[in-house]
Amino acid sequence: MNPYLSSREHIPDGEPHEFDGRVYVYGSHDKFKGSGYCLLDYVCYSAPVTDLTDWRYEGVIYRKTDDPDNRDGSMCLYAPDVTRGPDGKYYLYYVLDKVPYISVARCDTPAGKYEFYGYVRYKDGVRAGERPGEEAMFDPAVLTEGEITYLYSGFCMPDNRERHGMMVLTLDKDMLTVTGEPRTVVPSKPYSGGTGYEDHEYFEAPSIRKYDGTYYLIYSSIKCHELCYATSASPMKDFKYRGVIVSNTDIGIGSYKDKDMPVFYGANNHGGIIRLSSGDEYVFYHRHTDGTNFSRQGCIERIRIEEDGAIIQAEMTSTGAESGNFKNPGIYPAYLACNLFCEKVQTYTGDPGTFLGPDFPRITEDGLDDLKDDGYITNMVNGTVCGFKYFDLFNLKSVVVWLRGFVNGDLSFRIGLHGEILGRVHIEKENFWRRFEIPVKSINEENASLYFEYRGSGALQFEKFELI
Repeated sequence: MNPYLSSREHIPDGEPHEFDGRVYVYGSHDKFKGSGYCLLDYVCYSAPVTDLTDWRYEGVIYRKTDDPDNRDGSMCLYAPDVTRGPDGKYYLYYVLDKVPYISVARCDTPAGKYEFYGYVRYKDGVRAGERPGEEAMFDPAVLTEGEITYLYSGFCMPDNRERHGMMVLTLDKDMLTVTGEPRTVVPSKPYSGGTGYEDHEYFEAPSIRKYDGTYYLIYSSIKCHELCYATSASPMKDFKYRGVIVSNTDIGIGSYKDKDMPVFYGANNHGGIIRLSSGDEYVFYHRHTDGTNFSRQGCIERIRIEEDGAIIQAEMTSTGAESGNFKNPGIYPAYLACNLFCEKVQTYTGDPGTFLGPDFPRITEDGLDDLKDDGYITNMVNGTVCGFKYFDLFNLKSVVVWLRGFVNGDLSFRIGLHGEILGRVHIEKENFWRRFEIPVKSINEENASLYFEYRGSGALQFEKFELI
């Protein structure tokens, strides 16, 4: 489901890799109610290739204090990537939040205890990113072919002319030493004129894959909420912009709404694509919860890479990696909502560190990450809509909802964003979760999207619903 991990886990920037029959996801690690990005140590989750709904916690694989330059833990571990080197060992590439260079850790297994190995450096020993006038390294992405490892990096604010775009450099078989000079492969905004990247210029978050002889560069554009991709026959040059793979606002999807309408509150995005040995293809990305940039959760959507390399933009769903739609009877937590918005249109959670605000709904949770309470939707103000996709309904007779809040209003139910209201319940001043039932006429519908809308005063909270 989406998110694909526990509602209490916050693993953004997910990079999926298949090693020996399992998919391992490497990402940064946010803290619920955190004061900034990536406050926690790296952990890893894995799942069998045949079932990306069966995730196993592999534990802490690397601590921020394991880096010799961060023994006091004053710096955070930003988005990492992992590759299997020519020696068969696994190499973890990462950047600490206050430095311009890339660190490397190594392990004998994909999800064991990684140990610090060294820094990406030039042959003269200077760390890449620290030469005078050199652009800083950031968000490393790595791909190893034979004895050569390609490393992509870069961070470019839209108005910064000192940053030219995403860079690539090559590493020797020791996985540390740079061979050659960094070169720009995707332009930043000041340098995009006539390149085909206009309006989707490079911002951050590179990810690299190779399928059927084509290299796919995934990155976050200056729009922040979207993951774009470019393709080339070479890992070092001639990447052409191809389109958007996913947006954590669903902007660009016009099948059920206006394509420019945001139906979730977005912000930065980071992830990667994967084609499994089973043949299934997915994009990993993250969404923003609790109304801030700092509590991000990993999501998955199915994609299909066409013969010409094209990837149609994926729609945000609640089902994620499920092999089919949800069904009735069943109970579904409200944090699975893939659409959540109100009458006040807003695309972003706000500037980093800025709370979304009291006028907007959000997904949150009670307590801390280690408690067992599931997430839920809070602050459903007048006009709030939440949507869940997709369901195959067979003789649906009733929808039961669990609600609370010091409110006075109605929660209605319908199928489809613009469908007719099929039923509603009234709620007033409930401080504890209370069960309400919405009887409906027998419904049989496949591929149905379910929507709930609140109308009234106060701010409603929505825990879960049951389809009977």
